[in-house]
Amino acid sequence: MIEVRDDAGQMLAFARPPQRIISLTPHLTELLFAVGAGPQIVGVDSASDYPPAAQALPRIGDFSRVNFERVLALKPDLVLVWLDGNRAVDIHGLKKMGVPVLQTRATRLDDVARLLRMLGVATGHEEQGEAAAKAYRTRLAALQMRNPGQPPLKVFYQVWDRPLMTVGGAHWISDALQLCGALNVFADLPGLSPVVSREAVLQRAPEVVVSGSDAPDMRAQWQGFPGLPAVKRQAFVRIDADRLHRPTPRLVEGVAALCNVLQPAIRHSGQR
Repeated sequence: MIEVRDDAGQMLAFARPPQRIISLTPHLTELLFAVGAGPQIVGVDSASDYPPAAQALPRIGDFSRVNFERVLALKPDLVLVWLDGNRAVDIHGLKKMGVPVLQTRATRLDDVARLLRMLGVATGHEEQGEAAAKAYRTRLAALQMRNPGQPPLKVFYQVWDRPLMTVGGAHWISDALQLCGALNVFADLPGLSPVVSREAVLQRAPEVVVSGSDAPDMRAQWQGFPGLPAVKRQAFVRIDADRLHRPTPRLVEGVAALCNVLQPAIRHSGQR
């Protein structure tokens, strides 16, 4: 008997490991492969593209709409959803169909290890899930940047331009900035991706502006504000979104890249 409590507090029980699993977000697909459950996946969302084997799996919708007919046709014995990404109406619809739904949350860096363990248990790969979680935590711990006595580098992480979106203090990117020796200038805001005003950004005077590779180039839009420290230094950097925006084992690579590009600015900041 397999029993697992999901992030909505729901207890799921299976007489044997699920053999027909559907994943509704790219990071959950990647996590399933990471614990050895790839052969059990029968369907994924349209954005699931890693590892390469995921690209050959049937598509059953995206974050804006789930094709319930395709879900039924695939006869899943487990569907994985992300409470902070999938629509509540779709999750409710899946439950009404009588499909077992494992609801997950991922907001902090540590959630990757926790989810690896959870999915390892849920899919019958407990040992692989535990090993993958330990490996992730070990690699993450090795990235810890130490800048004793230095004030943290002030960073604005720009998720999108219209509307102007950033990450709040409860986001794993905010954790990553802190690990690198930087400060998310909007760490005091609740929510994962709050909308902010241009005036608020100028008031908080970030020294560096960072964005993911999936966002529009943000450099040009800030050039009209020469008083902004990031503009004075032309400190604009972009990070591979697939590695930094997805809470999977590859997140360590994204955090490492973030730390590497910020280190020169952090050293310069320490000389102020």
